[in-house]
Amino acid sequence: MKISARILSVAVAALFSAFLSIASGSKPTFPDETLSYKVMFKWGLVNKQAGTVDITLRSEGDRYYSILTARTDPWADHFYRVRDTLTSEMLRPSLTPVIYNKISHEDNEDKHDVVRFSPTTKGTTKGYCTRKVVKNKKLIRDEKLELEAMGTTVDMLSSFYFMRTLDFSKMKKGQVITINIFSGKRKELLTIKYMGTDKVDYDNRSYKAYHVSFIFTSDGKKKTSDDMDAWITADSKRIPVKLEGKLPVGRVRCFYTGK
Repeated sequence: MKISARILSVAVAALFSAFLSIASGSKPTFPDETLSYKVMFKWGLVNKQAGTVDITLRSEGDRYYSILTARTDPWADHFYRVRDTLTSEMLRPSLTPVIYNKISHEDNEDKHDVVRFSPTTKGTTKGYCTRKVVKNKKLIRDEKLELEAMGTTVDMLSSFYFMRTLDFSKMKKGQVITINIFSGKRKELLTIKYMGTDKVDYDNRSYKAYHVSFIFTSDGKKKTSDDMDAWITADSKRIPVKLEGKLPVGRVRCFYTGK
C-alpha cells in the first residue's frame, strides 16, 4: 500500500497562488477546521476500508498550521502498516509554505523529511532539505539537499489549501497547469488537468464536483508515480470529497466523511 501514503498526502489536492488569476478576486482565508477521510481498498469484489486520514488547520497570527495524520486499519497493518504525520507552516493569507515536515512509519521503515522554503530575489524558491531513513532500527540514510525552482512551488500538504482557492468554473475542460512540489528527496513537477464536472455519490451522499487529474513527473518529464484523480465540491468550500489512485493490485480511494 505504499502509494496510499502519496494519495493521503498529495492527491488530496494540489495547486498554488500563481493561479489566483483564475480564482476569486481577493486572497482567501480559511477557518479552523478538521476534515476526515476514510481510505478504501478496491480489488474486484473486495471493497474494504483500509485506513483513515485527518487534516487539521489552525491559524495563529500571520501563520497557518496544518497537520495531516494517516493510519492503516488493523487488518491492513498485516500487509503494510502506515502511520504518517505531515505538517506545514504557511504564511497568511498568501499560503506561502515556510517549513514542511513528514514523519512516516511505513512497514519496517521510518523516515523524517524536512523542507525549509526560502524565496529569492530572482523569483525562484529554494528548499533546504534534510532526510533521515531508519530501517529495522538502523540509520541507513542521513542526507542534506538543496532544491531550487522557478515559479510556483509548494509542499505536499500546503498544496491542499492552494487548490481550494481556485474557481474551477472559470477553467476550460482539458486545461493544463504545471507547478513545482518539493519533498525531502527531490523536486517534482505536478501537472493538473481539469476534467470537467461530475456527480459523486457514496454513503447516501451526493455532490456536484469538479474532476481534476494529477500527473507527477521529474524535471526530465519522466513519471514519478501513477496518475491520480480528485473530485472537489462545486461550491465555495471546494472540499475534496473523493480521491483515487492505482495500486500494484487494485485501487485505493479516499472519501470525505463530512466531519
